[in-house]
Amino acid sequence: MRIYLISCFAVLAALSASAQASTLRCGSQLISAGDRAFEVQQKCGMPVSQEVIGTKETFSGNYRQSEEVKIEEWIYGPDHGMYQYLRFEGGRLVRIDSKRGN
Repeated sequence: MRIYLISCFAVLAALSASAQASTLRCGSQLISAGDRAFEVQQKCGMPVSQEVIGTKETFSGNYRQSEEVKIEEWIYGPDHGMYQYLRFEGGRLVRIDSKRGN
């Protein structure tokens, strides 16, 4: 029984850690994966760096249509020595990474 409880706790801790990685607080506002770029800019302001890092071809279901979407990286910070790296694909936030500055 004890091993079962420890396993459940470990799974819950892992799930909560991954949820935190996909959300970022900007002042009193929260942004998360799926938000549009203009919503992020309204909530967080202008990033310190913003660049197009490439394009990606996406396919639309059964229609065999493809389109290229722009991939952007925005950087916010430093906030207490941490930089936030936001990745957008097709104008939607897909990933948030935090890295400590030098």
